Amino acid sequence: MLASQSAIDFPPQMVLMQMAASNWVSQSLYAIAKLGIADLLKDGEKSYQELAKETETHARSLYRLLRVSASLGIFAETEPGYFTLTPLANYLCSNTADSLRAQVIVNGEQNYRAWGEIMYSLQTGESAFEHLYGMNLFEYYAQNPEPAKVFDEAMTNISAVENAQVVSNYNFTGIKTLVDVGGGHGKLLTDILKNHPQMKGILFDMPSAITGAELSMSAEFQQRCKLVAGNFFESVPTGGDAYILKYIVHDWDDERAITILKSCWEAMPKHAKLLIIEHIIPLGNQPYFGKMLDLHMLIMCPGGCERTEPEYSILFEKAGFKLNRIIPTQSPLSVIEGIPV
Repeated sequence: MLASQSAIDFPPQMVLMQMAASNWVSQSLYAIAKLGIADLLKDGEKSYQELAKETETHARSLYRLLRVSASLGIFAETEPGYFTLTPLANYLCSNTADSLRAQVIVNGEQNYRAWGEIMYSLQTGESAFEHLYGMNLFEYYAQNPEPAKVFDEAMTNISAVENAQVVSNYNFTGIKTLVDVGGGHGKLLTDILKNHPQMKGILFDMPSAITGAELSMSAEFQQRCKLVAGNFFESVPTGGDAYILKYIVHDWDDERAITILKSCWEAMPKHAKLLIIEHIIPLGNQPYFGKMLDLHMLIMCPGGCERTEPEYSILFEKAGFKLNRIIPTQSPLSVIEGIPV
């Protein structure tokens, strides 16, 4: 739906029609991000002919994309044929902490192709991504370093916003050692440590992720963190006062999620806390991003799903925990706190 128009202006049939064509918008954003148009406009407006030359695209066709983008509030046509950045377009620039460019590219490539096979997931309950690519998502990124690099960048950029909400809404006071299970390159862990100078950290993930953390984590935080490679289905490091897992549990079905949580339970002292950072699906019909993400997890990950509060309570109980409380944040994410029983 165009930025200057609202659903009130349209009869229901037109609203539904625009919803059905929303992939046109997402793929237009993908093309803009992939071509790096926003970066080319950082220093001021340019003509579509200049942009076409710099991106090696067909000039008139690129103009048609830019015209659509301007109608959506991404770029502005300042005079015929000349375009400039808008505040919204700034998030499509690369190399900024709050950039969404990598996420838009991921959505337009692997995610888009997998969503094209949604009927497979609905008919079988299995991952359309795995059906399409012949391997699961994690295997795919392990074998395809360029898409994996873009995916890692996307996750890092999204985390910059989400992590700030976790840090400001959960009280980490009293936690001397924090274990980040499946913590990737350590962005969440270092964001928490930055706000708690006395805290130590243990970053735990697959060997490839730990290698990436060794290259990207500053010397200051490497002195405060122990980097450990392993498999969380088998075991996790012992001795933490809290174990934090962000976007881990939602990748897996109940059986495998319980296995991961049991690994944490076996490693934890009795006073420790379990902190799960995920979406909590609300009851009722209200819009909530986690509901769409739940469908995305069905398509992308074997058994992946978002869960309701009662479903998390059952999951915790089966893994040896009690769901103690849920702390909402100013993002769609919540901190789900468990204690071992």
